[in-house]
Amino acid sequence: MKKAIVSVINDLSTDQRVHKVCTSLQAMGYDVTLVGRKQRKSLPLQERAYKTKRMFLLFENGPLFYLEYQKRLFWYLIFHKADVLVSNDLDTLLPNFLVSKLKGGELVYDSHEIFCEVPELQNNPTKKNIWKSLERWIFPKLKHVFTVNDSIAKIYSEEYKVPVQVIRNIPPLVNQLKLKPTTKQELGIPQNKKIIVLQGAGINIDRGAEEAVEAMQYVNDAVLMIVGSGDVITLLHQMVEKLNLSDKAIFVGKVPFEKLLQYTHHADLGLTLDKDTNINYRYSLPNKLFDYIHAGVPVLASGLVEIKNIIDQYKVGDCIQSHDPKHIADKINSILNNENQLQDWKKNCKIAAENLNWEKEEKLLTQVYASFLLK
Repeated sequence: MKKAIVSVINDLSTDQRVHKVCTSLQAMGYDVTLVGRKQRKSLPLQERAYKTKRMFLLFENGPLFYLEYQKRLFWYLIFHKADVLVSNDLDTLLPNFLVSKLKGGELVYDSHEIFCEVPELQNNPTKKNIWKSLERWIFPKLKHVFTVNDSIAKIYSEEYKVPVQVIRNIPPLVNQLKLKPTTKQELGIPQNKKIIVLQGAGINIDRGAEEAVEAMQYVNDAVLMIVGSGDVITLLHQMVEKLNLSDKAIFVGKVPFEKLLQYTHHADLGLTLDKDTNINYRYSLPNKLFDYIHAGVPVLASGLVEIKNIIDQYKVGDCIQSHDPKHIADKINSILNNENQLQDWKKNCKIAAENLNWEKEEKLLTQVYASFLLK
């Protein structure tokens, strides 16, 4: 069997895209190992069809963390045979690139975002320049590059004159087919109120979470359910307490993807409210958008180009015109009080899911990786 080592810098527990890629490669006949890290608060991994390796590091953040991970990943790749190396995002690219040059084999780069434009780097020019220099050195040398949407593909291909192919981060239909129903009571969700869900592994600054909480002051007969983790969660807790919204907000925390689906399934409206504060957010196409659609949950979103294209094409929700909390609340109330429209959007979600699913999206991926099997 051809061996593929897939590397990420996260702890593997909530990365849906990488899990789908590994599952597809395993089904094609590859011997797959997914390498990441284990944090002190990492969730246990569910059993998977492919092998996993989580490295425990001394540092969990900051420059020393990145330096330690680069070294650990490099030595892991050096001492393990692989016919294909798959690097996910710029923070795993250097070790993969160096090892591919030293040992040969195919190198595939999957960029989930415009890495050098993430908010964490915008206020630190030194860090941004380091990552950008690394990207400028390696990217033009790459032969096989994937990313998550057309806008990001265009930016990278124009800058580096390298073909970039698009594989969107869309769930497989089988996720919903395998879903074991769990009642609201079992999940601790109010049974007599509408449920608004905001979910994700990156509930961070400039993603509209703060405004969503503020908006709940003006929303009637509904609860905001926040499922996931991120750097504003502590602030959101403080806001809920300060605004006396404890009866209108539920914090579920970080859960495995299989458990996440249970919560999403019970929602009446899904939120994705990223702001146009940087290029990376401007062209984002978050996987929660597709999670909502697959769960039959209508969407209220910010009007970012890639998100708006999906909502307009499939008629599965609406977009806000500003991030003013009162405006968001008015939109939510209008949607939740229009049952006929909600039902139409739910029907459209089912139609959209039949077109937007991993079973169709992975066809391009399998074409590329199948060519490696022939060598």
